[in-house]
Amino acid sequence: MRSTISRALLCSALAASPTLVAQQDPPAAEQPTPAARIRQELEAAGVPLRAGSSYIPVGVDIDFPKMMETMRAAKAGVMQEQQELLEARYDLADRPSADATMTRGKPVQRGVRVKLPEGVTWEQLAELSPAQIREQKLYPAGFLPLPHPLHEEGGMVFPQHQIDEIKRQEDRDLTRFDVDFDLPEHLLPEFPPAMFLTTRPDLGDVSQGELVTSANFFELFNGILNPKQLNGLRLLTSTFPQQQFNFTDDRRSAEPHRGVACFDCHANGHTNGATHLVGDIRPQHFRHRLDTPTLRGVNIQRLFGSQRALKTVEDFTEFEQLGAYFDGDTVVAEKKGQNVLDRSGQVHDMAEFQELLDFPPAPKLDLFGRLDPSKATESELRGEELFFGKAKCSICHVPPYYTDNLMHNLQTERFYSAQMINGRVAAADGPIKTFPLRGIKESPPYLHDERLLTLDDTVEFFNLVLGLKLGAEEKQDLVAFMLAL
Repeated sequence: MRSTISRALLCSALAASPTLVAQQDPPAAEQPTPAARIRQELEAAGVPLRAGSSYIPVGVDIDFPKMMETMRAAKAGVMQEQQELLEARYDLADRPSADATMTRGKPVQRGVRVKLPEGVTWEQLAELSPAQIREQKLYPAGFLPLPHPLHEEGGMVFPQHQIDEIKRQEDRDLTRFDVDFDLPEHLLPEFPPAMFLTTRPDLGDVSQGELVTSANFFELFNGILNPKQLNGLRLLTSTFPQQQFNFTDDRRSAEPHRGVACFDCHANGHTNGATHLVGDIRPQHFRHRLDTPTLRGVNIQRLFGSQRALKTVEDFTEFEQLGAYFDGDTVVAEKKGQNVLDRSGQVHDMAEFQELLDFPPAPKLDLFGRLDPSKATESELRGEELFFGKAKCSICHVPPYYTDNLMHNLQTERFYSAQMINGRVAAADGPIKTFPLRGIKESPPYLHDERLLTLDDTVEFFNLVLGLKLGAEEKQDLVAFMLAL
């Protein structure tokens, strides 16, 4: 059940009638620190700051048929509440680009989808300080943290096209009886995505337009990969028990389930937009929704995991099986079927294959990741100049892969008061990894929790958060450049 706190605070935030007031901010000495302010706001709202336990109950006597019946009955209401939240925040319409497509032809969605408070323009908002925006409740709701469609429960939730294809190929059902995926398909990566290998660029899309699974990986890749890589791909497409999909009565599938595969989320070594919750935060309402990042280009990345504490793809692969599959609780993992991988063999094989996954071709870029003036449009060239200048993007997104392999804290909590939204505490985001921008047009939605639906949204977000004061044409040029990456 959703908390009355979340509904009340959300309704008050959305219903507030904005009145632009350019008053002076109070002196810094009179203001509490951001952390102290957040704590005060959450305490005033009655939000628990600490869980009763770090552990998920293990030896629980569950009447599974009754639990499933109860959750199924609540599902329609859960999804309606999430849909109402999405529609209050965003324009969810199908508005494809006239000329920008992903590798296999799916149009890229364009336009700013985040809705502004009534009577406010982006230009007016950009003239206010973070404190003024917070006090006047003018921060766009679509820039707030996005909750999981069932945040109190969390867990892996898959887009319908992934569910359908896995059911067709493997007769394995990834449907949950308590919740469905929430974002429309046209706002997600193309499906199935193309797959490129650093070792065989001559082959182009080695998936041949198919979703790579345990049913077809050998046919598709035998004779292309070496034995270790082929075994790594086998393991990446193999199922292992997971928190919501397992053989116990504490699951969210109607039938006992053999589990999920790495490529159920990282479809074809890329992403299908599937969501989850990070496993490294307690209590539940402080956990962040998690966007499935692409595995393209992991060979040039040096930080992994939701808090980027993992330094190699081997660490990440091992951690996913030991902790992330079970909401970060290794105790309950023993009950549900934790799969301990052999580091020197299985983990290494899986990592070796992942490090072959390449970015899609970018024909307008030179060897240094910069635009070739003979191939680029005037808008793209202006966007590149902005990217490396006024817009400050290149401070973090360094060519040729457009990442600095670091973490950065945007301190977005400057702009809004802490609140509970559909079971999730919207407070500090904390440090966020600099994701590579190579091939970025193929990885919607954006930011670490999927709150930004288009590249146009990301430009508006960073324009406000970083105080860039970009004009309308400059924003369009910046998007044009990113579409060429």
